[in-house]
Amino acid sequence: MRLRLFVLLIVAIWVGTGPALAEKRVALVMGNSAYTNVARLANPANDAALVGGMFRKAGFDIVDIKLDLNVVDMRKALREFGSKVRDADVAVVYYAGHGIELDGTNYLIPTDAALETDTDVLDEAFPLDRVLFAVEPAKQLRLVILDACRDNPFAKTMKRTIASRAVGRGLAKVEPTSPNTMVAFAAKAGSTASDGDAKNSPFATALVDRLPTPGLDLGKAFRFVRDDVLKSTSNKQEPFVYGSLGGDDVALVPAKPIVTGPQANPQDTVRRDYELALQLGTRDGWTAFLASFPSGFYADLAKGQLNKIAAEETRAAAAEKARQAEDEKAKLASDRAKKAEQEKAAAAAKAAEDAKAAAEKAKQVEEAKAAAAEQRRKDAEAAVAKALADKQAAEKALADKTANDKVVAERQVTEKPQIADGPQKVAAVAPTSSQPSLSPAETAKLVQSELRRVGCLAAAADGDWNGSSQRSLTLFNKYAGTKFDAKLASFEALDAIKAKPGRVCPLVCDHGFRADGDACVKIACRAGYRVNDDNECEKVQDKKPVATREDAKARDTERKKTEAAPSKPSASGQMYCNNAGCRPVAKGCHLDPQPRNGNVITSPREICD
Repeated sequence: MRLRLFVLLIVAIWVGTGPALAEKRVALVMGNSAYTNVARLANPANDAALVGGMFRKAGFDIVDIKLDLNVVDMRKALREFGSKVRDADVAVVYYAGHGIELDGTNYLIPTDAALETDTDVLDEAFPLDRVLFAVEPAKQLRLVILDACRDNPFAKTMKRTIASRAVGRGLAKVEPTSPNTMVAFAAKAGSTASDGDAKNSPFATALVDRLPTPGLDLGKAFRFVRDDVLKSTSNKQEPFVYGSLGGDDVALVPAKPIVTGPQANPQDTVRRDYELALQLGTRDGWTAFLASFPSGFYADLAKGQLNKIAAEETRAAAAEKARQAEDEKAKLASDRAKKAEQEKAAAAAKAAEDAKAAAEKAKQVEEAKAAAAEQRRKDAEAAVAKALADKQAAEKALADKTANDKVVAERQVTEKPQIADGPQKVAAVAPTSSQPSLSPAETAKLVQSELRRVGCLAAAADGDWNGSSQRSLTLFNKYAGTKFDAKLASFEALDAIKAKPGRVCPLVCDHGFRADGDACVKIACRAGYRVNDDNECEKVQDKKPVATREDAKARDTERKKTEAAPSKPSASGQMYCNNAGCRPVAKGCHLDPQPRNGNVITSPREICD
């Protein structure tokens, strides 16, 4: 019983010195639908109820949901919420309704605002800085979410007191000055958001699906929200986040702790009591333990520890008896007692020494048994811890697989055409669990844009899924390790490509160009050098003239013309001699070698034709 009380005391001390209480999280949710001076908005009240329910399910300590607030109600809500933020760690404000931007300052519009002139904005609306002021005392995170980027009817009818005064479309960009502060817009600065055709806006639907994910960093959660809204609005609306957080992950809902190791063993109480008794190491401690747990694995170990203690007690008693016998023997020797008495004392001392040795040996045996049993205990506890960890890992893997299978099944269901009698109708499914209804050309254009981003497509994103686009998706499959059908631009392929943060396909440049980061630049060689086949600069060699087939053909043509032309008359090269002397035969003449005068041969004569 005393051991049990001691254990309870130790446990109480341990709990008292454990982690501090969980962080305090507060949220203010406002939705203005019923405007007095302009048309009613369909979704803000519904969106506020949906987002407020999300915060409550996420375990927020305070969630104030306020609907259709006039100027007095909105001022009161912000003032009361500011007092609740003072001791909070996380503060969130969500607003759905009309907003306006005037000269670069954003304002939230209450339901009773008229805003007949631009100066009325200063009196009838609340600047965004007032909301940021309300959340500023929070210690860890300040988050403001504005679904107020709708096309504002006040801006169209408002009279300008100064012609140059700017009244923007949507909201203006903001730069929070306080650390750990984020401002999320339903649509980026200068653009408007869609109220949607369903009960809730696309932005609110994506928020509820993504933000409460346990352990998911807010930065990543809002990137998922952006992707969901882009899909559900056919890329017409892009949410945007201003401000930043530190390097550590900040989740709106903390991750669920996963308990592993021996702590989850059903015999935790027995094990803790056993370890306390082991630290005490006394007979009383082990006796008390066995009184509480008389049987079982740890009871057998406790009995072994008791045997070890008994062996030590026996050894100590034998050692004391041997010491006393040795003292008696020495005393008789000093008193010169009779020989028989001395022999008797010597025999008693020897017997005591033998008993001491036997007790020592028995003690060693019991210690070895206890050590072996203790090792078996540690091995058994380690095996139990490993089995429990393996079980939890298997359960987590099964849960992940079930979730993935559910997502795949939902996609397959939403991708099937739903045809009914008359015009085609599409079931209203939450954008976060279905693919957007895009045409094949729009889908192809999205996939082409992402393929260009990761460096797998050089052509423009024109929505024509041609051979070049198919080859680029095949190239992505090769380097990303995926197996998408290249003949089809699918949403699965789009999601996989968007998941890649940077270049996937290697940069390939044409001849004469080299890769420089993500671009191809022309190779410039200095004077006297040129780019060779290996894309390297080499010196230009002087070329010797070489006859070509064209030159030989020209010579043959000239020779044939010369041979075909008639020969010109020329001198024969003969000499004509007479009494006056010798001279060359005249041009066009020749000599008659054997001229005759009847039968008599005379001297050669010159004959000219």
